[in-house]
Amino acid sequence: MPNDDMKNDELIKGMFSFIDKSVSPFHSVACAEELLLSEGFIKLSEMDEWNIETRGKYYVTRNGSSIIAFAMPGSDFTHYSMTACHSDSPSFKVKNVYKENDGYIQALVEKYGGMILSTWLDRPLSVAGRAVLRDNSCDGAGIVSKNVNIDSDYMVIPNLAIHFNREINDGYKYNPEKDMRPVYSSSESITDTLSRQLDISKEDILNLELYLYCRQKACLVGARKEFYMSPRIDDLSAAYVSLRAFLDADSDMSTAVNVWCMFDNEEVGSGTMQGAMSSFAADVLDRIEHSVGGDLFSIRESSIRRRQRSLLLSVDNAHAIHPNIPEKSDMNNPVRLNGGIVVKYNANQKYTTNGVTGAVFEMICNKADVPVQRFYNRADVPGGSTLGNLLSRQVSIPMADIGLPQLAMHSAVETAGCRDIAYMYDGLKCFYQSMVWQVEDGRWTIS
Repeated sequence: MPNDDMKNDELIKGMFSFIDKSVSPFHSVACAEELLLSEGFIKLSEMDEWNIETRGKYYVTRNGSSIIAFAMPGSDFTHYSMTACHSDSPSFKVKNVYKENDGYIQALVEKYGGMILSTWLDRPLSVAGRAVLRDNSCDGAGIVSKNVNIDSDYMVIPNLAIHFNREINDGYKYNPEKDMRPVYSSSESITDTLSRQLDISKEDILNLELYLYCRQKACLVGARKEFYMSPRIDDLSAAYVSLRAFLDADSDMSTAVNVWCMFDNEEVGSGTMQGAMSSFAADVLDRIEHSVGGDLFSIRESSIRRRQRSLLLSVDNAHAIHPNIPEKSDMNNPVRLNGGIVVKYNANQKYTTNGVTGAVFEMICNKADVPVQRFYNRADVPGGSTLGNLLSRQVSIPMADIGLPQLAMHSAVETAGCRDIAYMYDGLKCFYQSMVWQVEDGRWTIS
């Protein structure tokens, strides 16, 4: 493949930095903004009128936890080349109350998404998210939000000693209300800590939107360092690699609008104002199309034609075959770490890939000299879903679901293959800088 080891090392290093800093969905968006601004992208606001120019590069956020970036071509555009990923990961959301219990101060939490509960025990944790503050610049009559992170080993959820639960290794059902309360102090609340960190009065902190996060940093593992471990691999690894491919693609000869999306709340169904099932993506595409001009009928007519020529790749991670429990996977279609990009299929449409869009993406990968693996669930094992089929309810565009293979999905710390990062980067970069479009129903060209 065209990537050399040095280039792959740079991708891994950049991804590790992105994941380590993206300790909440708000921080994920802030990290993406930093990269976009460094490449000359201009921030737009949904509250303002947009003035979009030829070859312009723009991005817009919603709720501070979802973001869409797009790059205009040098001429009137014919279609979109899009990828979509998500900013959130399974975690615990912190309630804005705390409990004093036998000399400890404990945070009260509730599950966010479907995590493996036991993996959160007995490891350093902290909290991050956003604080809603009184805006004293307008005489205290307004509010402003600020990303916050207690960047220290701040919390722990302690296990019960085996002496008090001798059957724990025979299987134990953790109760999130009782067993998963983190201990973090004997003297002060989270609000106390943040007011000191922000150097403001506690009364100026009006609300908090915080998540627990695992403090472990991303690291290489294996005899030849061919794997990596990190919190939040699902889906921040795919988010970083797709963004890097979007930024690095040379699309000067293309007539596509290249679009990169990162949505919040995929882990809880995407049904929020900032989720994939919201109007966010549709609103952005509508405003791009409106900027080209014309009357309402011609704009709507052109919109339908452009969107049906387009391809959107839902980039979320995929299950690799587990070496200890291979029988949970379809043994006739094994997916392996470092085996290439995974194209995901599901008869019940949990994934959007169909025969045509799957073949189109595999042709793109062939052009990029990138290996491809196909994922199918065992017929008797139900799988998960991702944001593609939910996004398609708002934006009717041909789609395929792809991902990076990984182990321990939804664990506090997950494992994946280093070589797959380079494969995904090359495949998506090739996608963004190629002319990939549908010329008639079921007939595509790739050049």
